[in-house]
Amino acid sequence: MGVLDGYRVIDLSIAMAGPLAAMRLGDLGADVVKVEPVTGEWQRHAPAGGATGNRVNASFLSLNRNKRSLAVNLKSDEGRDIVHKLAASADVFLQNYRPGVAERLGMDYDTISALNPRIVYVSMSGYGETGPYMARPGQDLLLQAMSGAMLSTGREGDPPAPAGTYAIDAITAYSAFEGALAALLHRERTGEGQRVSVNMLDAAIAVQMQELSIFTVGGVPQRRGREPHGHTYIRAPYGVFATKDGHLALGMPRLDALAVAFDLPELAGMDGDADGHTRRDEITAIVARRLPERTTAEWLEICARHDLWAGPVYGYADLVADPQVRHNGSFVTYDHRTEGTVTTPGFPYGLSAAPPAVRRGAPLVGEHTRELLEELGYPADRTAELVAEGVLACED
Repeated sequence: MGVLDGYRVIDLSIAMAGPLAAMRLGDLGADVVKVEPVTGEWQRHAPAGGATGNRVNASFLSLNRNKRSLAVNLKSDEGRDIVHKLAASADVFLQNYRPGVAERLGMDYDTISALNPRIVYVSMSGYGETGPYMARPGQDLLLQAMSGAMLSTGREGDPPAPAGTYAIDAITAYSAFEGALAALLHRERTGEGQRVSVNMLDAAIAVQMQELSIFTVGGVPQRRGREPHGHTYIRAPYGVFATKDGHLALGMPRLDALAVAFDLPELAGMDGDADGHTRRDEITAIVARRLPERTTAEWLEICARHDLWAGPVYGYADLVADPQVRHNGSFVTYDHRTEGTVTTPGFPYGLSAAPPAVRRGAPLVGEHTRELLEELGYPADRTAELVAEGVLACED
């Protein structure tokens, strides 16, 4: 039994941030109904990395487990009515439409909360639902660029570089997940539903609480140096360095200990907190010249012996084979109706009493339409008529 067993989530979201937030609720036991067009949600037709799958691509598969699919035309009166009936007894309603779309479809907060005053309505957007940027596309790379984070790494003069993951999508998803859980707790205590507003811009700003506070409170400018550096506000050495056979990640080791471990006496008299910032380029260059003399494994052994923070640089093949990753059970493997045995990332948290679990794989388009309509009291012949009229789509 999951923590959210007995709760129902209506998920009208697309792409990554919304579906990921809804999936996390499903991982905790909620009955998540994915409401998608009769042709299927956008992510079904935009396979990341070209991993198309048999009938469900890898990106959709990764974001939509523990959900049931209702394929319905929301531009039809009866299609809207079906979703309204589901919302009337639901606990969470989540959407990430462009501004104005929810209102046109009758899926806005005023409409849904009038049907169900106890609903937790999660509205997700790129830049906010009002203001000068409300109509801009809320896409991960664009928000990474605007957030300022790209200029916290790298070398002066080098072009800004995006993160190697969809960082802002993920941060926004977890913000929505957190907001939904907080609103549910509020409802348990007061009986009141409410609107939860989440936007990618604010999420990208909030996650940089240290960096931006250093700038706004400490008045320290965001300055990249001449040498490659992992973060403008962390003292040197900090970053990834070339070794004899690969690379080593080195995380702000104590300079006195580093001087001994790496046989770099020029570092011995330096003050880590002061010189580590003001002489960042010099320190980085000294360390970079030394590391190609040994292999990554040799440096890792030396760093471990001297209690210095260091680690290997992995690709995905290295990651999935790592013994700690295997020990943690960081990936989950299960059987999917059309994709066979699949392995995907698992859960970012553990609960001793009611752990998250995979109860069903990502659904096919309309796989649960008949089931959900039956739960709403629709007779089978009426559902068949709605399918024939194009209001619904079913996976037979």
